[in-house]
Amino acid sequence: MQPIIIVLIILVVLVFIALVKTIQVIPQASAAIVERFGRYTRTLNAGLNIVVPFIDSIRNRIDLREQVVPFPPQPVITQDNLVVNIDTVIYYQVTDARAATYEVASYIQAIEQLTVTTLRNIIGGMDLERTLTSREEINAALRGVLDEATGKWGIRVNRVELKAIEPPTSIQDSMEKQMRADRDKRAAILQAEGVRQSEILRAEGEKQSSILRAEGDAKAAALRAEGEAQAIRTVFESIHAGDADQKLLAYQYLQMLPKLAEGDANKLWIVPSEIGDALKGLSGAMGNFGPMGAASGFNPQNAGKDAGSGGGIPAARDKNAAERREQPPID
Repeated sequence: MQPIIIVLIILVVLVFIALVKTIQVIPQASAAIVERFGRYTRTLNAGLNIVVPFIDSIRNRIDLREQVVPFPPQPVITQDNLVVNIDTVIYYQVTDARAATYEVASYIQAIEQLTVTTLRNIIGGMDLERTLTSREEINAALRGVLDEATGKWGIRVNRVELKAIEPPTSIQDSMEKQMRADRDKRAAILQAEGVRQSEILRAEGEKQSSILRAEGDAKAAALRAEGEAQAIRTVFESIHAGDADQKLLAYQYLQMLPKLAEGDANKLWIVPSEIGDALKGLSGAMGNFGPMGAASGFNPQNAGKDAGSGGGIPAARDKNAAERREQPPID
């Protein structure tokens, strides 16, 4: 009885193991490669799958999600013979589980070695400065080469990124000194530009000030001249309105004579012809106020003629004496 029970237990265990091997549950975004007697049979997709136990076997389970693989720094020589260390990050995705299993032994290692060789080819044609400033160009070129090479492996390279580009220490020191010199140069240029702008603004201010001052002086002179002209016009109109006689005009002429003679620059003095008539009238009005005055019969207009004849002044005196004799006596 006991051997039968043992056999039954063994059969139950074998059935359970067969059921376990028959039913295969594949997670989402995963795939499994099935082989029958060592030969590829089919690819199991996500979900519940049935296989033949002890005949079919699961060769490999592959994650179909996008993977991120960082690679260690790789020494690369630039075109100007400088060694730089470059860290890369690859974003890839398995699109064909069968090709990723059978076309390449280890696609991770293959991608890494292909990345290193392609990166050396690309950087070898660039100098250090272009290498440091052309990350997008390097990423695009590297991605194009990797995507083309890994296509037959059932892998699609989505992105390639350069994490860091580290030049030698001596080059870093030189670059820091160069950047410091460039910053000092820009600071000096900005300071010079500031001083230049300040001088320009100061000159513009002085120019505007001079222009405004000149305009103010011109307007003041014009207003002053207009005021003087108005004053002269008012005096002239007042004189004509008051019907001034020759005596008053002669007196005004005499008051203006000292003003006409003022100033060190007056080398030449031009006497108007009207002054003779005014003095003639004034001489008649002043009377006998001096032996050489207007009352003695001196006429500025006839002074030259009298002096030329040699007896002009005595004749004038006789004429004035006759006029005084004809005037009636003052009570």
